[in-house]
Amino acid sequence: MTLDIISFAYAATIAVGGIIGYVKAGSVPSLAMGLASGVLMGFGAYQTSNDPKNVVVSLAVTGVLTVVMGARFYNSGKFMPAGLVATLSLLMLLRCGYRLM
Repeated sequence: MTLDIISFAYAATIAVGGIIGYVKAGSVPSLAMGLASGVLMGFGAYQTSNDPKNVVVSLAVTGVLTVVMGARFYNSGKFMPAGLVATLSLLMLLRCGYRLM
């Protein structure tokens, strides 16, 4: 079993982003969704570590984050944090799609 370090790093980034959103702005939804998305992505990273073709959970999490954060970036025009998360999520989405091939 080789660890999917990229996916674990992405999961940690999302979770830490939720914590930072809570600390800086007092946003409970940021905390809840950041931690939930980070945990789900961590589970997806664990699955892809065991079987590189098992990307269903990772694909779902990155797809939802790409759409949600992409819409937030489009509406606000602010790159931080929505644009950054949308960009990272899109890259992870493409990576998951590549792993399916």
